[in-house]
Amino acid sequence: MSCSLAFAGPSSSTPVTFFDHGSNHFEPHSPSVPPTNPCRSWNQSRRRSLQVKALKGLVVRRTLSSNWDLSAAVKPSPSLPRFEELDTTNMLLRQRIVFLGSQVDDTTADFVISQLLLLDAEDSNKDIKLFINSPGGSITAGMGIYDTMKLCKADVSTICMGVAASMGAFLLAAGTKGKRYCMPNSRVMIHQPYGASGGSVTDFAIRLREMGYHRSKLNKILSRITGKPLQQIDQATECDNFMSAWEAKEYGLVDAVIDDGKPGLVAPPVDANAPPMPKLLGLCQAIEARTVAKDLPSEHTLFRKANAGGQSVDSDRGTQQEKQNPASV
Repeated sequence: MSCSLAFAGPSSSTPVTFFDHGSNHFEPHSPSVPPTNPCRSWNQSRRRSLQVKALKGLVVRRTLSSNWDLSAAVKPSPSLPRFEELDTTNMLLRQRIVFLGSQVDDTTADFVISQLLLLDAEDSNKDIKLFINSPGGSITAGMGIYDTMKLCKADVSTICMGVAASMGAFLLAAGTKGKRYCMPNSRVMIHQPYGASGGSVTDFAIRLREMGYHRSKLNKILSRITGKPLQQIDQATECDNFMSAWEAKEYGLVDAVIDDGKPGLVAPPVDANAPPMPKLLGLCQAIEARTVAKDLPSEHTLFRKANAGGQSVDSDRGTQQEKQNPASV
């Protein structure tokens, strides 16, 4: 029985040999070249067989399966933070922040509702911050979030980042009064419900009646939140009504623009509305007051003229005017 295993010799000059288990004869790698001396060839083959066995033993002793225990060689890694600790959502929850950054559907609503209930159960005396960057979505899913916000004992502060459209704008306005904010470059959009229906006329009528119910319900809530008449809300939601941050504040959807008053952050673009008039009016009044104070005479001048028995400032001005424009006789 012949074996086909081949082993290399100890040096590069030693040829590779094959061992036949049926006899003690070794054949060189090139059997066509016969050896010159049979005795010498047998001795060389004998030595080579011993070298092959020695090398074979060394290889066996150094195999991975026999002399290397993998479990013992690998040291345990140092303690690393768990994946839950690296999760962004959990890090935000520790700061009592809930982020709505996608369309409002059933899955997103369940996730947001569970977070709101969890934070309210932990501490109902601390505010919950709901960041919104959503194009809107399902009305029923959004109403579930709205009802949960009203159910929470803790105040729910809403902050718009990016866009709050459709149901996103409704949830933005549904935050606690006085704690609804909008970033300076965000956009807010309100409109009436959209939907499609198919099937029979009866099914279409049912869907149409349901959409009318949702529109009436949403507009009544927006009217109560903003303090505007219901007819005005109906007209504003006839089509897509986009607003800037300041327009949303003036409309009553938010209470303030974050960092309002810093020109480098919240200066409105050219095509946007200016900040509310009361702030500009106060600025104009302050400038006018400084201008008037600059034209008035100093207190030292008034006391000096009073002690000298001179004329008042008004009489001095009148005298100068008479000198400039004397009356005709």
